[in-house]
Amino acid sequence: MRVLISGAGIAGPALALRLAGDGAAVTVVEIAPGLRTSGFAVDFRGPTHHAVLRRLGVLDDLRAIQTHGSAMICVDEHDREIFTLPATFTGGELEVRRRDLSRLLHDRGAGRVDYRFGDTITKIEETADFVRVEFRDAGAEEFDLVIGADGMHSTVRRLVFGAESRFLTPLGYHIAGWELAFDGLDSSRWFNVPGRMASVSPGAVAMLIFRSTGETVGWHDQAAQKRLISSTFDGLPWHVPRLLDSLDGVTDLYFDAIARIDMPSWTRGRIALVGDAAWGVTLGGMGVGTGLVGAHVLAGELASTGDHRAAFAAYETRMRAYAGRWQKGANPGRFLAPATRYGLTLRNRLLSTRPAQRMLLSGTKSLATDTELPAYS
Repeated sequence: MRVLISGAGIAGPALALRLAGDGAAVTVVEIAPGLRTSGFAVDFRGPTHHAVLRRLGVLDDLRAIQTHGSAMICVDEHDREIFTLPATFTGGELEVRRRDLSRLLHDRGAGRVDYRFGDTITKIEETADFVRVEFRDAGAEEFDLVIGADGMHSTVRRLVFGAESRFLTPLGYHIAGWELAFDGLDSSRWFNVPGRMASVSPGAVAMLIFRSTGETVGWHDQAAQKRLISSTFDGLPWHVPRLLDSLDGVTDLYFDAIARIDMPSWTRGRIALVGDAAWGVTLGGMGVGTGLVGAHVLAGELASTGDHRAAFAAYETRMRAYAGRWQKGANPGRFLAPATRYGLTLRNRLLSTRPAQRMLLSGTKSLATDTELPAYS
């Protein structure tokens, strides 16, 4: 079986590794010139996540390079603690850097998977027997299946299912992140004013979240993104001036709208979507783990049935409820940067109490304890 996967983030390399192990001829195309070298930490929780990581053969390696998480301390402008969320909430049971996970999955499959960086899909035409794909640089080729694992702004989804605006719902916030030099931190610290949040983590990663202003900024226009960030946070106290000063020299800036993907179907003919391309929520705490589960289920169904139509149908049935549990109602921006002074004060008061923290922690645990997904052989 010839399979093309678009996207070399997390779900794409995981799916490629599984499919290649089952004997498929797998090609992964990625528009970026190489694997991403920055990004936030990602965490895994519960038996389902751990079972999938074990099946991929990377669990022990991830344990060896885990960051162990850190407490998340909300502070005022004088860096005085307001409340603290424990490391078990912010880092789950296993936390690693996103770039380390991506590199590990890539390297495990590199000998059996054809990775093509710096190219992208421009056209997809399905026939009864194959899918004809045109690449920007590599011409046209035929594949049995095409899988979009290319994130919230999926090219495969746009070419096959329709315009992004049909499926992407903005949630009223933007997020930006970059690496910087920032020593002496043993915990993540975050500072709020209404509608804006600035934070820095022990991994020297800055993260800013702010309410959308309505200003249109191109997703590839880094200069405009930096201007918007600077104008939005200009004049704020705490470490914000230091964070903004570091922004000028940043070459790998992460910037996006916080949004949710809602789709009535993730498959069409010989094409399927997995991960954020299908069910993403920007900064969704369970997103990476759920993307790996999706890759596990999709590969398992294809290997078990040998027929893509039956496999795609089973994949959708199994993953709808699982992905929907954490996606439903999620809006990280509203939690991290409440829009009003009243909302900010209320959140701080609630999370300063142990009952509210226990409720929040139990909610994340309940989303991660689903053990009904098949193990596959």
